[in-house]
Amino acid sequence: MEAALMAILFAAGEPVSLERLAGAMDAPEEIVETALTELSDRLSFERAGIRLSRMRDAYQLATAPEFADLVRRTLETRRPPSLSQAALETVAILAYREPCTRAYIERIRGVDSTYTLSSLCDKGLAEEAGRLEVPGRPILYRLTANALRMLGVTSVEELPPLPEGEELPANTVETSTEASEIPAEASP
Repeated sequence: MEAALMAILFAAGEPVSLERLAGAMDAPEEIVETALTELSDRLSFERAGIRLSRMRDAYQLATAPEFADLVRRTLETRRPPSLSQAALETVAILAYREPCTRAYIERIRGVDSTYTLSSLCDKGLAEEAGRLEVPGRPILYRLTANALRMLGVTSVEELPPLPEGEELPANTVETSTEASEIPAEASP
């Protein structure tokens, strides 16, 4: 099963969901997930040139980090452009408070974040994650699998905790469902 999964992931070239892999293998997700874990462990143990990366509920084969510079030089690819300070701040807010609205990001940053959020969406690092069930139904945003890969994690739960005293403000509008819980400044 490991060899078949490796063949599928190699051919796909992009993340493939666990559900889709299980369907292709005609096996329960638990068994496929176990085989993927074993494949990942084997590739790491053997210090192979590729690794199995997990992004939320999807898997992808990727270059082992220790060979990234060699591959880049060989294929003459350029490093992706670095993110601006505004983009990094927005990614951090999304990482620790996703899903959240543009208004919440602006409340934390203290500046208009329309362009920055739009730019992150265009680069495939942020995406819409539905709408908030409050008047006006603002769009909720979250990080994409590409952003998680860029951060070197499989999910936001793997991010280190914020340093003491640097907690983000409460996200009351995003987490409330009752109109009475919405702060006065957010009411229509």
